[in-house]
Amino acid sequence: MADTNDTMVQSAPVKTNNARRRKRKPGDEFKTPITVKEMKKQSFLLGCTALFVIYGIIFNYIPIIGWLMAFQKYTPKDGLFGSQFVGLAKFKFLFDDEVFLRDIRNTLAMGIINLVTTFIMAIVFAILLNEIKNTLAKKCIQTISYLPHFLSWIVVCGILHDALSINGIVNDVIEFFGGERFNFFMYEGWFWPIVAFAQNWKETGWNAIIYLAAITSIDPCLYEAAAIDGAGRWAKIKYITLPGIKPTIMILLLMNVGNVLNAGFEVQYILGNDVIKKVAETIDIYCLTWGVSKWDYSLGTAAGVFKSLVSIVLIVIANMLAKRAGEERLF
Repeated sequence: MADTNDTMVQSAPVKTNNARRRKRKPGDEFKTPITVKEMKKQSFLLGCTALFVIYGIIFNYIPIIGWLMAFQKYTPKDGLFGSQFVGLAKFKFLFDDEVFLRDIRNTLAMGIINLVTTFIMAIVFAILLNEIKNTLAKKCIQTISYLPHFLSWIVVCGILHDALSINGIVNDVIEFFGGERFNFFMYEGWFWPIVAFAQNWKETGWNAIIYLAAITSIDPCLYEAAAIDGAGRWAKIKYITLPGIKPTIMILLLMNVGNVLNAGFEVQYILGNDVIKKVAETIDIYCLTWGVSKWDYSLGTAAGVFKSLVSIVLIVIANMLAKRAGEERLF
């Protein structure tokens, strides 16, 4: 009996230690305890972080107080806290307005087209650029590709308008091959593809930078092993490159889903006209028209609030779907 009791006493601490080990979560060994000494050690980084936090609070969170206008009959004379409260009357007006519903359709359609085309083009361009073995040629192509990103939309739209006008270079080429000249900006069916082309031409090179960075982080030994096994370029892309940048693709996709309703303002406003107005106007133009031109700040704010709430809902839904599928997610 004594031996048995000794054995039980000796085994008790072992069970306790095992239980403690089981409670530890993966990654706990990399966590640094937050102490005053550690905070002093990281004081510079904490100070830099504090500056960005303060910047975000001032310019991103405090302006949200302005959302109160969406629930008021706002007048500059009475101010934000003195204007008459009207509840959801402005939102009711929005969803009874055929123009606003049409603008939602336009914004959503152009947003989805821009998301799909720019997202795919950036990935394809990054992979193709990575396949170029000549370093000088690779750097030249990459530099030329992201230069349009630094041009303002005024310049880009000016170039696009001149190229697609009746006397533009595109119509010169069409006429050279026996076709007839026509004005692209007088046909509703051409406007969405033109906007998508402008977005891709301006942003593809810039968007591809982060994918190129993700590709460079892939272990070169994987490509060497695949080459030894007889894999060609397509096989390497399919089985090494794409899986290697998959986490980056998922994170950027989730972030871009929330920007579906940010289809743009400058392109549509500059290139649009009364003939193609039904397909060119977006929610942002609607906010400008009512909030500035017609002095109804409350209605313009209500349209902006609706756009922001839809973006938040889209991000949450996309994140939930990614979590359920076991993919990378934002939160």
